[in-house]
Amino acid sequence: MSESLTESDAKKKITLLGAVVNLVLSVLKIGIGWLGQSHALIADGFHSLSDLLSDGLVYYAAHHGSQSADEEHPYGHARFETLATVVLGALLIAVAGGIVWDSVSRLFDDRVVSYGWLVIGAAGVSVLAKEVMFQLTIVVAKKTKSELLRANAWHHRSDAISSLIVLLGVGLQLAGFQYFDSIAALLVGLMVAKIGFDLVLDASKELVDTALDAEVVERIKGLILQAEGVRALHFLRTRKMGEMALIDVHIIVNPMISVSEGHRIGETVRLSILDEVENIAEVMVHTDPEDDEEFSPSVALPLRAELLLSFDEAWQDLSHKDAVKQVNLHYLGGKIAVEIILPIGLFSNIQQATSLADGFSEKTLAVKSVTKVVVLFS
Repeated sequence: MSESLTESDAKKKITLLGAVVNLVLSVLKIGIGWLGQSHALIADGFHSLSDLLSDGLVYYAAHHGSQSADEEHPYGHARFETLATVVLGALLIAVAGGIVWDSVSRLFDDRVVSYGWLVIGAAGVSVLAKEVMFQLTIVVAKKTKSELLRANAWHHRSDAISSLIVLLGVGLQLAGFQYFDSIAALLVGLMVAKIGFDLVLDASKELVDTALDAEVVERIKGLILQAEGVRALHFLRTRKMGEMALIDVHIIVNPMISVSEGHRIGETVRLSILDEVENIAEVMVHTDPEDDEEFSPSVALPLRAELLLSFDEAWQDLSHKDAVKQVNLHYLGGKIAVEIILPIGLFSNIQQATSLADGFSEKTLAVKSVTKVVVLFS
């Protein structure tokens, strides 16, 4: 489940580049916004500053989330990215609240933006820089299949859009439309808030183990039922772990096949899902001889050790009881079917074989819960 070192390094590099860009733009926009009395550009500068903090969270998550599974985290560390996404979303909501509050309080402020072309120039530089960062980051996000990095890419795009809003708002104010600087700041705040809420909502679904999309689940069902030897399935459960997903499923097979054949069918199911469905980290397949979705009918039946003691007692009068080579047990429908294997050398004709088989069958059927006995010779 751990990602490659190359993918982890790619995440870190693009995040560090984004952090440098955000730091420069934060200083540029807040400084020029203060100089030019543009509340919208100052708000946009704090938006970039929040992106700088998000870069720190992404870097932290990329470092810890790429670590291999250990005793304390047997499923790996991918949820570090999920937790970081929740924190990032909450941070953006808080920043948005401050921007909106300040924007509303200044909405009817009669201040006039000064150094207007400098303010517009700073916003224009921000639009270009953040769009470039969006394109670079989204490429790495797709390559590494990182939802957190994808979210961070859209933070860059949102910053580009908010800078565009600032550019338009300041331009309109300079053209004589009063209050548009504050209106632009308000729009930036609302946009940042929506992004934050979306991030918290999506990441929270993963933290509470929400299933994969219905379309993906149906595709997985189809692959399982297509596998040779699978009669039905139940208890199909899916959940996300970072950018990957985990799957658990119970399959029903012929109850009379061997354990090894049942395992082989289960492995066929597991490998088919891993090969055909993207972003699946692991598939756990449980093989059932019958449908136990509502209840397990055989759970109260005695186990092998207790049954063998009962058989030994029941077979006391049989002269060949110590010659039994193997006893196979089949727990089905709340009853037990027994296969007894005897050496073929115990008899010299069919009559003797029939007599032996009848004797073992009669005595074994006397044991509680046993409803069927088959005697084989090998």
